[in-house]
Amino acid sequence: MTRKVINTRLDLVEYSSVGKGTPILFIHGGHANCQDTLPQKGLDKTKFQLITPSRPGYGKTPLCRHKTPGNAADLLVAFLDALNIQEVIVYAISAGGYTALELVSNYANRANKLLLVSAVTKKWLNAHEITYRLAKFLFNLFFEWAPWGIVHIFSKLTPGLIANNFFPEFSTKPGVIIKKNESIELTHTLQHYRSKEGFANDIRQDINVSVLQNINCPTLILHSKYDASVSIEHAEHAHREIKNAVKVLLENKWGHLIWIGDDYKETLSLILDFMNEKSSISNKL
Repeated sequence: MTRKVINTRLDLVEYSSVGKGTPILFIHGGHANCQDTLPQKGLDKTKFQLITPSRPGYGKTPLCRHKTPGNAADLLVAFLDALNIQEVIVYAISAGGYTALELVSNYANRANKLLLVSAVTKKWLNAHEITYRLAKFLFNLFFEWAPWGIVHIFSKLTPGLIANNFFPEFSTKPGVIIKKNESIELTHTLQHYRSKEGFANDIRQDINVSVLQNINCPTLILHSKYDASVSIEHAEHAHREIKNAVKVLLENKWGHLIWIGDDYKETLSLILDFMNEKSSISNKL
């Protein structure tokens, strides 16, 4: 995956772009960056242009003046302007949900559809919770290189061990036997992960419910019932507040990472039907 940097009217943005056709703007989750290709799995590069910018604080996209989801959305619109792209399908993943919601709400003419996958849509971590304190410690700018360095090394040496240890972080489904190809798929993804300044900023963020209530474009919400990272309350919240949104709760065993394994085949069909405006999606829900 070739990483590029473009100068927009607001700041530099690092990004990757492959394919041609209908542009899809991927707004990645925590710890990821423009090299995160897992959510692109199964999408035809002859029909879609797959665009992934590194969100502020990740990769080479600076955080500085873009710490709020609204500021980040402004930067991504400037990024689309620099690429001469008027309208996109917005594909939001995990902690990228806040920014995606602000973009679609504040710039209605730039997004024709919104896909929320395992996405945060309300306050995510409470500052008093142990999960928040541990994340703040492990993934701060001055220390995050250490845990990710260990993960990167052992992902290459023992992908099965890494997959088994990480699985409970993503899924609550008991008794799962992880296949070799699933381990490889996960560890390939983890190889590109770094928290930089981005994740510590993500866990401090929140969003006003009025942002969701202002969204009018077709919206598909996909969330696994077994998601251990972002609870299904976020999907239910988005479904309540976004007009005419469609919510699908998945039985995907990988929970937060719905793209891994055979369970994704049926989910991909839903995504493609939504993107291609096929009426059959309503018959599958």
